[in-house]
Amino acid sequence: MSGLMEHLSIGFGVAFSGINLLVAALGSFIGTIVGVLPGLGPINGVAMLVPIAFAMQLPPETALILLAAVYVGAEYGGRITSILINVPGEAAAVMTTLDGYPLARQGLASVALSLSAWSSFIGSTIAIFGILLLAPLLAKWAIAFGPAEYFVLMVFAFCALTSLLGEQPVKGILAAMIGLAIATVGVDANSGVYRYTFDLPNLADGIDFVVVVIGLFAVSEMLQMLENLLSGVSIDVPKSERKLFNLKEMALTWWSTVRAGFLGFFIGILPGAGASVASAVAYANEKKLIESKDPDAKFGKGDMRGLAAPESANNSAATGSFIPMLALGVPGSGTTAVMMGALTLYNITPGPVLFDTQPQLVWGLIASLFIANVMLLLMNIPMVRVFAAMLSIPSWLLVPGILSISFIGVYAINATTFDLMLVVGIGVIGYFLRKMNVPMAPLVLGVVLGDMMEQNLRRALSITNGEISILFESPISISLWVAAILVGVVPPLFRKFSRKNEIHVPAN
Repeated sequence: MSGLMEHLSIGFGVAFSGINLLVAALGSFIGTIVGVLPGLGPINGVAMLVPIAFAMQLPPETALILLAAVYVGAEYGGRITSILINVPGEAAAVMTTLDGYPLARQGLASVALSLSAWSSFIGSTIAIFGILLLAPLLAKWAIAFGPAEYFVLMVFAFCALTSLLGEQPVKGILAAMIGLAIATVGVDANSGVYRYTFDLPNLADGIDFVVVVIGLFAVSEMLQMLENLLSGVSIDVPKSERKLFNLKEMALTWWSTVRAGFLGFFIGILPGAGASVASAVAYANEKKLIESKDPDAKFGKGDMRGLAAPESANNSAATGSFIPMLALGVPGSGTTAVMMGALTLYNITPGPVLFDTQPQLVWGLIASLFIANVMLLLMNIPMVRVFAAMLSIPSWLLVPGILSISFIGVYAINATTFDLMLVVGIGVIGYFLRKMNVPMAPLVLGVVLGDMMEQNLRRALSITNGEISILFESPISISLWVAAILVGVVPPLFRKFSRKNEIHVPAN
């Protein structure tokens, strides 16, 4: 404990210096804006700042604090458009749309924004304390995950989707299969074979996730708004009377927030798993757990626990992803991979010896994560009214504005008009899928996990020359298979049993 306190004193000594406090505040603000803008995302936001930080000749700990604050800020900011206009600002905010947007439609936009900021703060705080107390132990545990374990983890994530499918599992499975199909487009990394590119060179690198999410959410949502506008159907959004959530709502969501924070942290320390997986698994876990006890829960229709859980999980996972980067030298996410690249510019190699050779950098970063987290809470809570005011913008102005920002984000990826045409096509398909009540969450998760799932399966099979038994050998794999079977089989059986034993009260 004395060693921990000594490390913390070093860290806060670094974090409380004037320049580091300034860059933490600046990075938090920039990150929030990055998260709000659909299509930009934390990876692009951090990547754009790396050359700027290096050109300004910032010390390595200051540069890393700036990039980390942008990363955490983007996770905060991604929830804003998810709640207000059903357009996720970044990949990990997709699950936030499921209950955040219905809450905004019910006149609770300010409450939802403030509650999500609080949940994000709690999730990040859990992860920061986890880093402080468990970093060496968890780093050793995370390295035990090989390609076979990662593949089974992805299977578990898809099985957890059964909790999201409700009474229409076929449509949910169809959506997941479409997402997996999209993930296979492009050149096969192992064989070099072109898959489903239709002889179009622009599809050789696959379909970028940003293109998919902007099409499915931004474009299809705008088409739906345009349909309502042309048909004269107006959706009246009640004015939000309250700015903040109350103690009753905090108590309602508290245990969901804490459970999701711990779950997100443990998923976040797995290299490559990321906040998207954490938010999906946390949402599915809370839905299954709460609906088994409370049949009146309204997940997918504006349940605050369905908003708090993914927000806590994705922020906890984002913060937890620093453990494999610092302790193992393995990026915990795409964004931390960019940060590792930034450290190499300073001739610093992340890994086990970093805690001994660069204590100021490591503990200064950990301390600054806590400071940036507090700054983000203080920055986001007072601005909920400002963000909620977006709902009062007339549709004739909001629709082209959001489409313009979205298209800029898409064009910035490869600077090709092909991506713009592709995003419109995906948006039209998404519009018709919505009309048929096909859920978007399984589709997006299929796109996110498809490539990781395929690559880890291939690596696992290459180790044993094609022997599939490697997927069932380790205790971790067996545990995940059991968990996958349970979450896939138990909820449908429970629903069937509940309907069978339902007591029908005869009408008088």
